[in-house]
Amino acid sequence: MTSKSNQRLKNFLPILDWLPHYKRSDLKGDIPAGLTVGVMLIPQGMAYAMLAGLPPIHGLYAVTVPLILYVLFGTSRQLAVGPVAIVSLLTATGIETLSPSNPEQYLLYVLTLAFLVGLIQILMGLFKLGFVVNFLSHPVISGFTSAAAIVIGLSQIKHLLGLDLPNTAYFHEMVLSIFQNLGKIHWPTFGMGIMGILIIAYGKKIHSAFPSALMAVIVGVLLVWSFGLEDRGIGIMGDVPGGLPSLSYPLFDFSIWQGLLPIAVTISLIGFAESFAIAKTIQSKHKTYRLNANQELIGLGMANFGAAFFRGYPVTGGFSRTAVNHEAGAKTGLSSIISAGLIVLTLLFFTDLFYYLPNAILGAVILVAVSGLIDTKGAFQLRKRDKADFSMLAATFMATLILGVEIGIATGMVLSLLMVIYKASRPHMAQLARVPGTHIFRNIERFDNLELREDLLIVRVDGPIYFANVEFIKDRMDKWIGEKKRALRVVLFNMESVTSLDSTGAHEMGEWISEWRSEGLEVFVTGAKGPVRDAFSRLGMTDYIGAERMFVDDHSAIKYLEQTRDMGETSSLINYAIQSKASPKKKP
Repeated sequence: MTSKSNQRLKNFLPILDWLPHYKRSDLKGDIPAGLTVGVMLIPQGMAYAMLAGLPPIHGLYAVTVPLILYVLFGTSRQLAVGPVAIVSLLTATGIETLSPSNPEQYLLYVLTLAFLVGLIQILMGLFKLGFVVNFLSHPVISGFTSAAAIVIGLSQIKHLLGLDLPNTAYFHEMVLSIFQNLGKIHWPTFGMGIMGILIIAYGKKIHSAFPSALMAVIVGVLLVWSFGLEDRGIGIMGDVPGGLPSLSYPLFDFSIWQGLLPIAVTISLIGFAESFAIAKTIQSKHKTYRLNANQELIGLGMANFGAAFFRGYPVTGGFSRTAVNHEAGAKTGLSSIISAGLIVLTLLFFTDLFYYLPNAILGAVILVAVSGLIDTKGAFQLRKRDKADFSMLAATFMATLILGVEIGIATGMVLSLLMVIYKASRPHMAQLARVPGTHIFRNIERFDNLELREDLLIVRVDGPIYFANVEFIKDRMDKWIGEKKRALRVVLFNMESVTSLDSTGAHEMGEWISEWRSEGLEVFVTGAKGPVRDAFSRLGMTDYIGAERMFVDDHSAIKYLEQTRDMGETSSLINYAIQSKASPKKKP
């Protein structure tokens, strides 16, 4: 096999990049990390499956084959893939819109959703669309996650209080139903839930890798079994099927796909954003490998395919488990294989032990997990530092709480795009003047005591000049030209910070120059970069502006002006002007 084909194979199967070079010394980190995360996955997987509206066993199925598939195709060596709270909530919300008639149909829809998520992520990876997730800005993700965490927490109150509440994903409906049923609290269940929360919360303070959630599960099972608490009304899990997951098949029905597509796209983007964020953070502490965003999409997509065909549900990389995996010493993906192996052993031999597991304990696992997702500190800091971003965060937060998680994240994405468009359409512009005694020019709004000339306007545009911002640039130029009044003789267009120029920008610049010249103004261009000069030539602007009016910098242009005015010379022009490689004859 040639080195090129060998590299292609490694790119397709990143496990081949580290497995052939695996060191025995890495086992010291991978084994304890794998066991620690596996222990975390048992209660978390079951709890999150319950949140997704599924029997808890499907949470364990979701961390067998999917986990191994990610290790084969993913580029992160510490990312712990599996069920997470946000994706579980989105799954339940999306499936409920189809109104399944029975649990079997519900599961079929879930498997189909996992298949669609996998398909979308794989296609995004193959077409190198990993950058799309950048349109989910941090404030939007923070606002959505915080609101979704509150919704998730409220959805678990019924397990914590022992109440029979209607299923809903709307904040106000949840709060109303809780208040209407406060008199029906089942106090033994409430006590069990509070105990679970205390064990999990304080167990984490002992050590981040301490299996506090599993400890709460063990204590809860022992209490129910020892004192027969199920006879006193405490809800328990009951029979848990044992054995490995059987092969399953999603539905290939276009009408069902159409109904699930919006939530599948949402899960694909949110899942990837959450996964890649934590993977990137951890990778920065390990310089032995590199992340590939597009391959990460393929890895997560394959993991979701595994969930679809082995009775799981949509998965992604989890913050807390990945952090624990890293802190416990994980060096390679072998730690995840060990975690999956522990789940397999549990499915084969230990599912009977969960018969007496109280639902209140699983609710406590979720409540503690999502409490850390509510980012109040970040919101307050953003309010002081960037009011526009804070407004996006607040709008996404409120939309998610009031209108539901699907509309909430859609609102956030639209706001992110609008903010990108708004900022792109309003580039930073500055009037420049010379620092006395130097060849340096600075923004007159930021520096004092500059040499201002009434007959000269120097303007710098920071960013591309294209169809979306030409009106803004022209309006600002007209304003500044108007302020100079009749004293103005020369407009010096500094383009050192202009990164690109499209045909609309070139056409509009031609119109501006024509207008200014008709008013008796001379127009010079300075500092244009190579790609912009190429665009000038390609779009016919070089001849129109005049190659003799394009200068390497502001100082050269002003020196030329002073020399020609004082001495009436034009032959010295070539000493200062930039000569373009090509000068097309066409004018805009």
